[in-house]
Amino acid sequence: MAVDLAGFITYLKDHAVEHGFHVHDERHFIESFSLRQAWEVDMHPDFACDGPLDLNMAFDVEPRTLLALEDAALETDELEDPEGRFNVPLLFNWSLPPLGSPPDLVVLSAELSGVAGIDLPIEVSAVDSFDALADKPSRRLSMVGKFDVPLIDVMYGREKLCDVLDRSREVSESILRMAEDWKVLDPEPQ
Repeated sequence: MAVDLAGFITYLKDHAVEHGFHVHDERHFIESFSLRQAWEVDMHPDFACDGPLDLNMAFDVEPRTLLALEDAALETDELEDPEGRFNVPLLFNWSLPPLGSPPDLVVLSAELSGVAGIDLPIEVSAVDSFDALADKPSRRLSMVGKFDVPLIDVMYGREKLCDVLDRSREVSESILRMAEDWKVLDPEPQ
């Protein structure tokens, strides 16, 4: 039995729309040497089409994991994976444009952890950049949430992603509320 990854991504996008997201783009990458596959879906909460939040959902499948799962499925009818050997990360990547009054990263990390819960751990990071040496630095925030998707559930069509999609929407809404205090800078005209 093969795992229908493309069908899963289609289902995932449709499911995200049902949970209040607006999907913009999808990209599918296949590495020619290893046959590693990755999908990226650009989306945001349906009420936030005008920004400033960008959300990229990424699903990256290692071919060895997929082949090992298919081999295991041929050996038994009762396929189980208590160790999580056949899990694949689903990443939620949030980003904001430069901020005039950026938050304390430790406080932000704690606040977002409270919203996301233990099933969607979130890593918060920032990058300071200088347009010119004499300019003030501009800080960009990025937040990454990770959820492990069991490929066994994808293979049998029993994946349950409602909770993680609801959590990612709540995180998105929290970031948008907090961003009002962070003074998102408008990019200068080109």
